[in-house]
Order: sequence, then C-alpha cells, then structure tokens
Amino acid sequence: MPLSPEIRAIIDEASQKPLFNTMPIEEARAFIAKMSEGAGWSESLPELGKIYDRTVRGPAGDIPVRVYRPKGDGPFPLVVYFHGGGFALGDLNIDDAMCQRYCHEAEAVVVSVDYRLAPEHKFPAAPEDCYAVTVWAMGDGAAELEIDPERAVTAGMSAGGNLATVVPMMLRDRGEKQVKGQLLQVPVADCPGDPETQSYQQFASGYMLPAEEMYWFWDMYTDKDTRQHPYAAPLRSDDLANLPPAFVLTGECDVLRDEGEAYAAKLKQAGVEVQAIRYDGVDHFVCAFTAVSPISRRAVADKIAWLKDIFAR
Repeated sequence: MPLSPEIRAIIDEASQKPLFNTMPIEEARAFIAKMSEGAGWSESLPELGKIYDRTVRGPAGDIPVRVYRPKGDGPFPLVVYFHGGGFALGDLNIDDAMCQRYCHEAEAVVVSVDYRLAPEHKFPAAPEDCYAVTVWAMGDGAAELEIDPERAVTAGMSAGGNLATVVPMMLRDRGEKQVKGQLLQVPVADCPGDPETQSYQQFASGYMLPAEEMYWFWDMYTDKDTRQHPYAAPLRSDDLANLPPAFVLTGECDVLRDEGEAYAAKLKQAGVEVQAIRYDGVDHFVCAFTAVSPISRRAVADKIAWLKDIFAR
C-alpha cells in the first residue's frame, strides 16, 4: 500500500532501527524514550494552565500519573489517558505531546497513567492499574482535579487503546461509575492468531511496527492461558453490550488495522455507538506527524471533534 509522500522518508528511516525484540528490555525502553522526544515531527505545543506529577494508590502500590490542567476555571471534562508501548515500553513522556493537545484543544483535564509494565508485571497488572486510576479520578480525585465525573472518557494509543476499552469493560462488570466515551487510537484488540489477519501479512516489515515486535510484546504481556482473556484481547469478549460510545481510529498501513476495525464492527453489533475511521497512506503512528502530514492533522482534529461532541452531550 502506498505511504503518504510526506511521511515516507520518516518511516523509511525509522524502519531501519534495530527491532525492539532484539534488545534487552531496558535498552528497548531507553530507545523508545529517545524516539518519543519527537524528532521534529509534531507541531509546537500550547501553553496550559498547569502540569504536575503525583501518585494514586493502586492494587500493588502507588501509581505515577501526570495531570494536565487547562487554563480557566473548572469543572472540566476528564480524559484518562493510557500510553502505548506494547504493554512493555513507554512512560509518562512517550505520549506527552498528545496529552497536551487533548488538554488544550478539548479543554479537558488529562490524567496520564504510568501503569506497570511487562515482563516484570504481566497481565492483568496494566488494566488493574488503569482501572484504579480511572475510579479515583472520577471519585475521590474529582475535587482535586476540578473535573465533572459525568464528562469523562478513557483514551489511548496502541496498547493504551487496548486499555482504554478494557477499563470501561471492567467498570461495567464491577458496577462502578461508567465513563462517557472511549477513544481508541490504533488499538491492540486481539492477540495475533493463526491465520494472521491480512494487515499482519501485508505490513509485517518495512513499517514502524513490525509483526515480530507485536509477537514479542504479547509473549511478555501474557501467558498462554491468559492471552485470550477479554481484558487482554477485547475482540475475544462475548459481551460488548452496555459500553460507552467509541471512536476507533486505524491506519491503512498498520499490522493492527484489521483487528481494530473488527473490534469496531463487533462493538456496533453489540449496540455500542461507534465512529470508526481508517486513515489512508499512514502506518501505526497515524497522529505523530502533524508538522508535515495533513493526514495526521486531520486525524488529530477528528479526535478532538469527537471529544468535544461527547463532552457536550
């Protein structure tokens, strides 16, 4: 599939990087931290009211979070954000630019979660941490955050997109207050299977998320007996009813494209309101190239528009 000419050179260069699955885990984490510095791909960031770090009590100790607060007076809507990185890489810095965009353009408080990572902490550590922070933010933390718990969404990219749909499932199943929406950017929706999806076959190499890295991530995140649990692979769930509206964003040239689109279709079949958009000519990092790509800028604008619509209801 043809890549957009604006990002072809970036992706060609990035595809030459060493594969994460060939590195020791700490080296891979350092490498992605350096990549997340931006390399000039993103536009300049807005000035916010306040950004600060704190911790939230979780099931296995304190969970670091970063809070982004817009200018002005609350109560604000809330975005609870979960970063990407294959459940094994990444931290509060990896998606910092996107969190700032959500805060400024959607005029929302953003709480970004530094959940526990695999392989030190296998499934279900990550979703349990994300669930705990979401419950706190809409409950005991609402006054501190100056948020309206009736206008809260979960959001995330890739592995974070997985967690952003799993947390609403957990809230539903455990009888907690539900969020108003779920923003799922290129989500990990299923464990790789046999046969592989068409997108896994088409884009297995030469792009910024090789198939063999996804296999490596899954091997670190889950055991064979947990891999198909619906909180790990939500596409495997038998019950997607009574979940909040979803925005599902996929990239044409991404190994995860087909499972994300299958998940959007399954949500619709369960009666969930879904807006699903595939962006042509881009890979897994659809929204990372706003400085050079009109496709990236359109994808970010679409996400912000969806957030504003959800918050206005």
